[in-house]
Amino acid sequence: MRQVSAILLAAGRSRRMGECKQLLPLEGRPAVVRVVETLLAGGADGIVVVVNPEGMEIEAAVAGHPVTVTVNPLPDSDMAGSVRVGLSRVPAGAGGVLVCLADTPLVTAATCRRLIHEHTRTPDAILIPTHRGRKGHPTLFPRSLIEAIHLEPTLRDLIGANAHRVALLEVPDPGVTEDMDTPEDYRRIEGRLSR
Repeated sequence: MRQVSAILLAAGRSRRMGECKQLLPLEGRPAVVRVVETLLAGGADGIVVVVNPEGMEIEAAVAGHPVTVTVNPLPDSDMAGSVRVGLSRVPAGAGGVLVCLADTPLVTAATCRRLIHEHTRTPDAILIPTHRGRKGHPTLFPRSLIEAIHLEPTLRDLIGANAHRVALLEVPDPGVTEDMDTPEDYRRIEGRLSR
């Protein structure tokens, strides 16, 4: 099976949440830890967690897991800036890179496994999960293609420039489209987990 590593984007400032959303508790552990555990259970081989310069608490939260933490010195850059930082720490043997968001904590390990399995079948495709026709996260990129993020301003531009390589993968996982940006989002996600 082709090795797939993950870049977990956790450098956001959580302005709309009003507190560090990566550390909000979900089922007794920080949201970022929940995502790391999902990636490990889903088969990611080598996880790079990108934090902002004030991300010491996030680094401490994931310290007990087999991850590499790196700092985006420009936390107000968009996601592509953090991907560029994370790419420098992705293991050399990774043929695919799963770009994950710390604020989509309901994504399942089964979805990650499905993306990784599909990557072994179509290693040159950009794989985007969808649920009921809505695009979501995480996105799996061929390593050779995501390296071109140094030439494109955003991930959206990179995907647009390679639209012929995009494959949408419908999954029975509403978590791919549910992010946690506001206190209302957090309460909704907490409620879903408690049920």
